[in-house]
Amino acid sequence: MKEKLNQLFKDKLFLVMLVLGLLTIVAAAGVITIQRGNLPGEENPYIQMKDSGTMIAEEEQAEDMTQIAGSADAARSETEPETPSPEESRSVPAEPAPTSAYAGSGTKEDSAAVGAGMDSAVPLVLDFSEGSRIAWPIRGNILLDYSMDTTIYFPTLAQYQCNPGVVIQAEVSDPVAAPAAARVAQIGANEEIGNFVVLDLGNDYLATCGQLKDVQVVENEYLEAGQILGYVAEPTKYYSIEGSNIFFQMTYGGEPIDPLDYFE
Repeated sequence: MKEKLNQLFKDKLFLVMLVLGLLTIVAAAGVITIQRGNLPGEENPYIQMKDSGTMIAEEEQAEDMTQIAGSADAARSETEPETPSPEESRSVPAEPAPTSAYAGSGTKEDSAAVGAGMDSAVPLVLDFSEGSRIAWPIRGNILLDYSMDTTIYFPTLAQYQCNPGVVIQAEVSDPVAAPAAARVAQIGANEEIGNFVVLDLGNDYLATCGQLKDVQVVENEYLEAGQILGYVAEPTKYYSIEGSNIFFQMTYGGEPIDPLDYFE
């Protein structure tokens, strides 16, 4: 009986030792597996979930970027014109370049005529002759008459001398008109007659208006009769006693002629 009990005790002890050994082997295998999963370069078999706060922030950032991109595309489409397709480009005829009403030769004088404006740039037919008549540039008394054959007395200069034109009494700031259709041949100034405008009447006839201010015309401009040239200025020192006036002279072929023979 005692021997049976000893044998039974030995069998139970053997079973306990066997179970403990198996448990030890299983635990060792689990530790090895966990360590291998933590090694660099090896794929983690477990799915890692992102933090919910991080995911929401990333979604909001992506939505904001989409809205910004859409706004930029809309603004660019409003400011940039659409580029026509090659077929549309071929079907639309090119617009001709604008042309001036005055076809000049490209010289400095031609450029001045174009700059005077569309109405004044149209050339007029100037055909002045001995039988033509002109209007008075301004209405007033004759202070100093034309005289090239004899001398006349100039009060301011206190001397006698020839006069190639007429000196017409006028009030300062009165308008002075072109006496006939003409082209502005020259604009200038000197000490004797102040600011002046030389008009080409055609056929080698020229008319000069002096003692002007605020000149309203430019060189090579074509004028209709009665168009304003400028306004009466204060008299120069050569006419201080005579008072404010307009100096008016006419020439034919470069020689002075009497304007009174052509006034209407």
